[in-house]
Amino acid sequence: MNYQLTRRMIGILLLILLIGIGVNESVQKYIQLPDSLFIYEKEFSEAGGPVQAALKQLDLEGLSLEVTEDDLTTAGESVPLTITAASFPVKKVDVRVIPDIEVVPGGQSIGVKLNSEGVMVVGHHQIPTGKGKISPGKEAGIEVGDVIKKINDKTVQHMGEVADAVQKAADDKQEIFLTIKRGQETIEKKMKVVKDEEGEGYRMGLYVRDSAAGVGTMTFYEPESGKYGALGHVISDTDTKKPIVVHDGEIVRSSVTSIEKGANGDPGEKLARMTEDRKILGNINKNSSFGIFGVLNNDHQLKNNVMDESLPVAFAEEIKEGPAEILTVVEGEKVEKFGIEVVKSFPQSHPATKGMVIKVTDPKLLEKTGGIVQGMSGSPIIQNGKIIGAVTHVFVNDATSGYACHIEWMLEEAGVETHIEKRKAS
Repeated sequence: MNYQLTRRMIGILLLILLIGIGVNESVQKYIQLPDSLFIYEKEFSEAGGPVQAALKQLDLEGLSLEVTEDDLTTAGESVPLTITAASFPVKKVDVRVIPDIEVVPGGQSIGVKLNSEGVMVVGHHQIPTGKGKISPGKEAGIEVGDVIKKINDKTVQHMGEVADAVQKAADDKQEIFLTIKRGQETIEKKMKVVKDEEGEGYRMGLYVRDSAAGVGTMTFYEPESGKYGALGHVISDTDTKKPIVVHDGEIVRSSVTSIEKGANGDPGEKLARMTEDRKILGNINKNSSFGIFGVLNNDHQLKNNVMDESLPVAFAEEIKEGPAEILTVVEGEKVEKFGIEVVKSFPQSHPATKGMVIKVTDPKLLEKTGGIVQGMSGSPIIQNGKIIGAVTHVFVNDATSGYACHIEWMLEEAGVETHIEKRKAS
């Protein structure tokens, strides 16, 4: 009986101890420590070494840090640091010095025009013939979302080229052969065109589109190369909902004309138009999960008149929960700074668009937009003098909150060298 009671008491004491450890602030700090840490050369120099720089970034007040190897001296080298509690080692953090990376924050409203790689099938069309209504394209197995890259072995980029190929096939009384891209697969199809009895000419029975246009927000550009990133999310076709494979495109200046205020269950929207001068700011060479990317024209200068100097970037392990700011336009072309809160930042070892949860706290922005609205995606997020990410999505049931991506993934997509490449090379 006493033996059973003793076991029960020991179990209760152990449970209390575990609960106490779990809620202990120091223990929580240890649990949240990253496995690796990247420090810029400038921060390394200012701090006086890896220990001091790591202490500053990791917020280890009251905890001890012990170096197990020689101090770091040059960029690219690494040193393992052992974090201890009461002389007991509890965590090893690999610290690496990397070259300084700075980009200029955006916030400008931009107009976007994308030309797809080929023409995209966005629907099937039933053509009236003497034998009833038919769609040769659908009968040939061509699906919505397919991209027609060649007709009769000739590359097509525009709808006019498709119309010419159809008419030539009709004149020659021949079938047409199509090279189609479906996802990652390239397939071949053949079909006959038919005469439209109620219209003029011959048809394939397909609706196609060769371009897309819209508005968004510039996130950053790298001042030396002119490489930029914008939007923070992929551009998809409005009908097929599939990402547009880019052949080329351009960005131009845009002006916000009005705001449809967001509310719970009904995300709002920036309404904008291209500026009258239609000045081309740069090209588009990529459309990915993290937005659009390309190179700015001429002298690589794109001012927002709020923060026009280069800022360092912060990687996921540096982001803190708490106050931050976004740069965006809510009227005309004027970029303004608004307060937000980083509610949560998720550590990520692989690219993912939902890296942070953010909440709009600025009274002026809440009054004007209700929170995060469509067209605000890509707005850069600044915290402690560093660019940490970009707005990507709004919560449908809470217009004041949404997701943001970490800036490092956008930098990688833009081709700006980061610690990601250096990690892969090491």
